[in-house]
Amino acid sequence: MKYLKQITALLLLSFFIISCDKDDDESPISVTPELSQKEKSSAFLKAVNERDVTTIESLVNVDYIQHNPTIPTGRDPFVNLVTTVFVQNGTQVENIRMLEDGNFIATHNLWTNAAPFGADTVVTFDILRFDANGKIAEHWDAIQPWEFPTVSGNTMTDGATAITNLDETEANKALAVNTIQDVLMGQNPSNITNYIAVDYIQHNPQIDNGLQGIQDAVAFLTSQNNMFQYNTIHKVIGEGNFVLTVSEGTWNNTSNAFYDLFRMENGKAVEHWDVIQPVPTTGLANNNGMFGGF
Repeated sequence: MKYLKQITALLLLSFFIISCDKDDDESPISVTPELSQKEKSSAFLKAVNERDVTTIESLVNVDYIQHNPTIPTGRDPFVNLVTTVFVQNGTQVENIRMLEDGNFIATHNLWTNAAPFGADTVVTFDILRFDANGKIAEHWDAIQPWEFPTVSGNTMTDGATAITNLDETEANKALAVNTIQDVLMGQNPSNITNYIAVDYIQHNPQIDNGLQGIQDAVAFLTSQNNMFQYNTIHKVIGEGNFVLTVSEGTWNNTSNAFYDLFRMENGKAVEHWDVIQPVPTTGLANNNGMFGGF
């Protein structure tokens, strides 16, 4: 009986040890999930506002390719801008809209205390490309000074923000391309009624609401021999009901970057925001070009 009790005690001890080992093997491992590209983009903008160099360096490649013509290429020059010029001016960014298309994120932003960008308040479209390792590898943008009041009464950034109808992304991207090719490139300008809703909401500060607002603006610019001309569509980024196009063209006798954001509904454009920036040709901080890499 004595030996039986000892054997029983040993068996119970062994079972306890085995059970503990099994629990350790099967216990869940705490792993922080990988952030999505949108989450990383939001974290990047937040880090810019907070001058958080550690976070910026964790998200951005050292050999970050810069297409803003006033900023040297590479991560370190951008970090230096954030920690010196942005600090001196109190520059802050507010994200209004964000689209994801493959490894590209497009953001619609409002910058304040933005003297480094040429005005106290500016509106930008920024595009980030993520590489295969999930790092921000490349950046494009266009910048326009804030204007208000506007002809339509809308601001340059207000309006709808909700992304819907993800199953219509490709159709809406095609619609945006056709709109630009037919109307703005002049291939079939009479097709404008096929693409633009009658009650179109306009955020370009110089154009009134509605299809009529566009037609009036085109007529006025044409009478002044100053109609903007789109020559090349370089990039189309879409998510659901929103599509951003990046085009190159001429206006005011200069080469310009045209960033146009459309909101689509029922097969037509119902709302529009844009940023137009002349393309600088002198004093460039890098040789990557505003449209290079697309």
